[in-house]
Amino acid sequence: MIWWVWRQACAAGAESVVIATDDTRIAEVMTAEGADVAMTANDHVSGTDRLAEVVRQRGWAEDSVIVNVQGDEPLMPIANIQQVARELIEHPEASIATLSERLVSAEQLDDPSVVKVVASVSGNALYFSRAAIPFQRDESEQSSRRLMAAARRHIGLYAYRGGFLQSFTAWPPSVMETLESLEQLRALDQGHIIRVCDAAEPVPAGVDTPDDLERARSLLVS
Repeated sequence: MIWWVWRQACAAGAESVVIATDDTRIAEVMTAEGADVAMTANDHVSGTDRLAEVVRQRGWAEDSVIVNVQGDEPLMPIANIQQVARELIEHPEASIATLSERLVSAEQLDDPSVVKVVASVSGNALYFSRAAIPFQRDESEQSSRRLMAAARRHIGLYAYRGGFLQSFTAWPPSVMETLESLEQLRALDQGHIIRVCDAAEPVPAGVDTPDDLERARSLLVS
């Protein structure tokens, strides 16, 4: 699975693609495949902390744009990887860029495992939540149509600036972040701008269960 993620990242045209891991098995296999592997500490709380360590290891500049493609996303479209990087480059006032897409069903709105995001008309994130946002006060049919047109699922693909990552990982978790268990809320609580745009291509679900793995395998070999 890591090999597929690495291949997608390489195809996106990044100046450098690094696999960050604390697992020697991954390091050995991917090094043999020709990948650039960075061994990191095994006590990181999150992937963002691991990413910040790699930035320090490599001495990347504060204004460098770093895209974090998670290892359980072998089906992440190349166009979307390119999109978040481009979004951050085009908006120097932002510290993070990420993606969203329309919900496919009303049930997703109430599903806490589906993270929702609300953004301003200019494309800056206002809030991320596991709760149903926007909340539909008026239950009319017209209101329901508007809700489903406006509601967005957050996609966990991020572009960061190198300097921001060092600041971010030094801040303590915020109250909202802890309540929602959503790390990106720390950046909003600190007053930073997160750019959100609709994904260029649909994003299949990541691999979290054995069934997800079988589904991904069937799609990758088809």
